[in-house]
Order: sequence, then structure tokens, then C-alpha cells
Amino acid sequence: MGSRLKATLRLNGFKISLLVSIAVVAVYLAGAPFLDLMELKALDLRFVSRGAVKPGNEVVIAVIDEKSLDALGRWPWSRKTIAGLIDILTAYGVRSIGLDIVFAEPDENLDLERITSFRKRVEALGLENPELMEYLSLAEKEVDNDRILAEAIERSGKVTLGYFFHASKRGLEHIKGSNSDVDLETIWSSRYPSVKYQSERAKRTSLKEAYALENNLDEFADAAEGSGFFNVFPDRDGTVRWAPLVIQYKGSFFPSLPLRVLQHCLASSLLSLRIADYGVEGIQLGKIMIPTDERGKVLINYYGPPKTFPHYSIADILSGSIPPGAFRDKILLVGATAIGIYDMRVTPFGSTYPGVEIHASIIDNVLRQYFLIRPDWITIIDLTIVMGLGLLLGFVLPKLKAVSGAAFTIFLFFAFFMLNRYLFVSKGVWINIVYPFLVLLLVYIGVTVFRYITEEREKKKIRGAFHYYVTASVVNEMLKNPEKLKLGGEKKELSVLFSDIRGFTTISEGLSPEMLVKLLNEYLTVMTDIVFKYDGLLDKYMGDAIMAVYGAPLDQDDHAHRACGTALDMIEELVALQDKWQANGTPRFDIGIGINTGSMVVGNMGSDRRFDYTVMGDSVNLGSRLEGANKQYHTNIIIGEFTYEKVKDKFFCRELDSVRVKGKNLPVKIYELIGRNWVPGDMWEAFDLFRRGLKEYKERRWNEAVETFNRILDLRPDDYPSRLYVERSKSLIENPPSQDWDGVFIMHTK
Repeated sequence: MGSRLKATLRLNGFKISLLVSIAVVAVYLAGAPFLDLMELKALDLRFVSRGAVKPGNEVVIAVIDEKSLDALGRWPWSRKTIAGLIDILTAYGVRSIGLDIVFAEPDENLDLERITSFRKRVEALGLENPELMEYLSLAEKEVDNDRILAEAIERSGKVTLGYFFHASKRGLEHIKGSNSDVDLETIWSSRYPSVKYQSERAKRTSLKEAYALENNLDEFADAAEGSGFFNVFPDRDGTVRWAPLVIQYKGSFFPSLPLRVLQHCLASSLLSLRIADYGVEGIQLGKIMIPTDERGKVLINYYGPPKTFPHYSIADILSGSIPPGAFRDKILLVGATAIGIYDMRVTPFGSTYPGVEIHASIIDNVLRQYFLIRPDWITIIDLTIVMGLGLLLGFVLPKLKAVSGAAFTIFLFFAFFMLNRYLFVSKGVWINIVYPFLVLLLVYIGVTVFRYITEEREKKKIRGAFHYYVTASVVNEMLKNPEKLKLGGEKKELSVLFSDIRGFTTISEGLSPEMLVKLLNEYLTVMTDIVFKYDGLLDKYMGDAIMAVYGAPLDQDDHAHRACGTALDMIEELVALQDKWQANGTPRFDIGIGINTGSMVVGNMGSDRRFDYTVMGDSVNLGSRLEGANKQYHTNIIIGEFTYEKVKDKFFCRELDSVRVKGKNLPVKIYELIGRNWVPGDMWEAFDLFRRGLKEYKERRWNEAVETFNRILDLRPDDYPSRLYVERSKSLIENPPSQDWDGVFIMHTK
């Protein structure tokens, strides 16, 4: 009985494939963010592999491009210019005009302000003359660009305006809640005219909800044929693959700009939203049923890279150099393609894809019914393929020799790839490719390893891989945890240190190559010893720069303290080196050090043949920026606010500034690391004054700030940050900033 049980439990190739297939199915159903992201990237590759597809001839785009900006000036242009564009397009016989632009604020018009002010002054002085007042009234109309644009929109009868929703509550403090009902009235007529519910439960279904509205001025909204939102929401990797066709706002459902443009073109077509218990069942426009997901988003079937649709520069349109027949009976969208206007999106075909061309793609998808679908039932197909491929490979592979088994596995890979590509290109069906590939890979590896262990009775050791590592700490860590010896990494809170020699290029020009090498080697040796003294990981040398990491590969709870101790010792040792070099006639130099603490990805990065143990992430980049910031403040050591929070009890620091560094949107506080807990008494007094001056500066009390920072300079004449704030404060006194000034300094250099 016992022998039979053992025989039943004994593994074989097919049982391994069954277990692997079930595990992959479980991961699929549970959802793996990394694998799902890979599938999104694989979808992008399918677009690229398919190549560009010629769209229909119905849609063209009038673009605000660099040529237009050169000819007409920077954006935004006068509303009178837009009115002239609409008049010309209407005269050319366009079928419909969609504006991927919002006119939320009145036009800045100095001429109108002057005439209005003059008329009011005349009235106040009692100098009304009928002819004069009639003349002023006529003059006001002639320069009222908002009125001119509204009349052009109404005169055209073909214009659909765009607006956008705020889909998050964050950052809406400037929008007054009292105006929300008024805003709703301006788009009320553009809501879905027909909403069909499958059941009473469906009426309680919640869709993508907006919290506020940025709409056009009332006079424009009243003059237009309709309006639609032009929001697009990228996936978590920043790529736009889906487009919302419906957004819920204050209990009503509103269609997107492409749908409203299409509704205007197909004047007799009813736009209907169908909602089932699980969400949106679909959207119907006349006889066309638009497939969406349960949130009302359509999967965009992109046609190709930017300019797949015809682009016409607005400068050429206004100058009359475009043949009139180019626009007859066309759906024309107006939007920006100039890089500086920042309406560029990331799509499968590139990272600078115009947002207006996304709307053009959606319109053409609907007109041609050229949809890309991933219906609900596709999950069953995906799981069937995963199980089928896994079990087929597990059944065949044990019967084949090593070379034949590898060839059969490659054949299955290729055959499924071709099937997947055919369904995508010819049928517009998106079937998962990552999980089938994963099950093939894992089954092949599992069965092959099992055969290797059971048939060859040998274990392959991984010690040969350790030659990739150059430091003893990394090697020891790998020996303890062999699973780390692979490409990839883990996310950990670490501290990173960057140091760089100031003006090294100038110094090197005055030295012979031999002298330069000797000087640099001596400097780097001393600094490296300090890094190792605090058990830091010397990540790399970058010319005269050093990058070190604390907290990896060995866990160090005090990694921030170690980094700060390293920095202070570096400055101390540099002083000793400078005295020595000066005695030998070698030029002195200074260094800047930046330290930041935060979440980073640490691990082996590179290729399968060669890789390095290093760190990556925004926190690493910020550390490098902080090192460079020393040039701005003439300091030696700058640390980030997260480092400061960890070391403030053991190290003496002063807050320098709140800055927005290049490549980051959110401001960060930066601190100068002065020393360990003890510092001279006069320094305490100066830095206490500095805290007060910084507070006065941020509270817009710049006259008081100037006095405070000057007091610091009386105590410490060489304190450059104080001198810098005196200059900034005086500049702000002479040129006061706007009310939303937050005291954050923007660093435009790295």
C-alpha cells in the first residue's frame, strides 16, 4: 500500500506541467501587476509589429504647430484669430469642427479695456454725446474678441467645443463649489440624450466620476452646436491605450468630444448609453455599437505614428495657401502639436503623440467600425490557452531529447505568437500573450530541471556567477542568498551619497596627465576608505565623482547616519589633503556632496552576460541633484528632507530652501549638513537667525528678511546662503510675485 502511494505521489514531467499551469492560472486570476504591465507593453509591440494602417479620408487636423507659433506668436492667440480660422474653415465647407481647446477665461484685451474705461469716464463726467456714445459702442464691439469668436461659432453652426473634467479631488481648492451648478447648466444639453438600464440594479451602477469642470465661457457654450470632454487617462505606465467615452458628473452622464463631433456629423443618429448590472454594456451611435469595457472606456485602435492623419498648419490655413477642396465635407479637429504647449501623450507608437490625434483615431475607429476588442469572455479563452499549452508541452517534452524538446518549445512559442498576431491584426481581438508565454517558459524550465536532477543526478552550482561582483560584502551576501544572483532587484529604503570635485575640468587643464592621475588617485583612495569605514557600498566612480550606497546589500537601520558621517569625514580629510597639496604646489579644490534617503530599487542591473549591483529610482536621481545644488548655495554638503528627519537628533543641520529640482514636480526641503551635535556658539546664533529669516522670506515679509540676513552677515560675512536670500528678497520687493507664490525656488539645472 505504501509503495503504491509513493508511486502515485512521485513527480513526472506531466505532473510538473499540470502544477505549473494551475499556478499560472491562479496568478492570472489573482492579478500580478508586473505581468499585467508586461502584457500592456506586449500590446504596444503588437501595434508596432503590425505597422501603420491607412485611416479613412473623413478626418483631418488643423494644428497649432511650431510654424503657426512662429507666424502668429505664442499661444494662446487672440480669440479674433480663432474666429477667423472658424470662418475660413466654414467657408471651405467642412462637415464639422471639433476644438480640442477650452476657452475658460475671457480674452486678455487691452484695447477693449481702454475703450470701456474711456466710455465710463465720459459717462462719469456727463459728457455723453449720442454720436460719441454710438461710436464708442461700435468700437467696443469691433475689438471685443470674445464676442467676435462667439459670433463666428454661432455663424458656423458646425463647431463642437471641448472641455475637461477634474477626475480627482486633489488640487480643486481654487474652484468654488457655488459655481458648480452653473457649470453643470452650461454642458447640460450635451449629456447623453438616451440612457438605457437593463435593470433596477443597473441604475445604481457607478462609472468614472468627475469632481469639477473646466468649461468654456457661457457665450461660447451657447453659440456652439455642442460640447464634449477631451480627458484621456493613461495606464499606470503613462501610456494612453484606452479612452473614456462617458464620465459621470453630478448624477448625469456626459459623452466625450469625439462622440459629440460624430453625433453632429451623423445628425440623424441617436447617441445612447447602455448600462447593465456590471457596468457599461456598450454605447450606440445610430446603427453603430461601440464596444467598451464596464467603465465606458474604448480600446483605441491606433493607426500609426504621429501625422498618420493629415495635419494642416493653422498658419497655412489663415494665409490661404491650403486648397479649399482639402477640407470639403471633412471632420476637422483643431488642436496643438507644438511641443511647448504640452499636449503630447505617450502611445504605443511614440512618446510625443498629439492628444488631438488620439481623438481623430477614436472618430475614425467609430466611422469605420475598426475596433480593437477585449470582451469579457476573453478571460475564458486566455485560461484555456494557458492550460492547453502547458499540458501539451508537459506531455510531449519528456518524450523528446534535449535538442528536440527545445525545438518543440520554440515551435509552440512561435506558433502561438503568429496566432495571436493574426487575431490582433485581422480580427481586432486582443488575447493575452504574456501568460501563455510564461507557462511555456516555466513548464519547459520545470521539466528540464526535473529531468536534469533525476536523470543526471548532478546539481549545477552557481558559484561561477560570483565573479560579477567586485566587493566582498556583495559576494558574501550573494553566498547567503543565491536567489539574488539574477537580473532584477527589490525596493528598499536606502541612503545614497554623491560627491563631485568643483571645477575639476579647470584644474585638470593646468596639470600634466601624470600629475592629474596621481592627484585623482590619491583623492579617490582617501574618499573610498572613508566609504568603507562606514560599511558603505561603493557603487561606482564617474570620473572625479563618487557614488556610494548605504543600507544594501547588508541591511543597516542607521544608513542615513552612516552616509552623513561619511560626508563630514570626507570634508575633514579633504582639508588635510589640501594642506598637503598646497605644500607640494598642487592646486587646491573643493567638493560638493549630496545625500538623499528614500525608496530605491536595489539589485543586479544589466544584461544576462554582465550586470552590476546598483540602485535606481527617483530618490537616487534626487541625491544627484542635491550634490549639484551645492553650486547654487556655495555649500559643501546638502541633504534631503527624508535624510534630515532621520539624522536631526545626532547631526547639526540648517534648512536651506524649498526647491523644485529639474525632473520633479513636487518641491522638496533641502538642508545643509554642518556637523555633528556640537558646533561653536556663534554658529548657533547665526543659524537661529537664519531660521527666522527663512520664515520671514516665505511669509512675504521681505524687508524684515533682508534685515535678518544682514545681521547674519555681520556675524559670518562669508555665509553665502544669507547673501543669496538678501538678493532674492530685494528682487521680490522690486518685483512682487503673484499671490500663489509659495517660496519654492525652481532649479533649472541638474
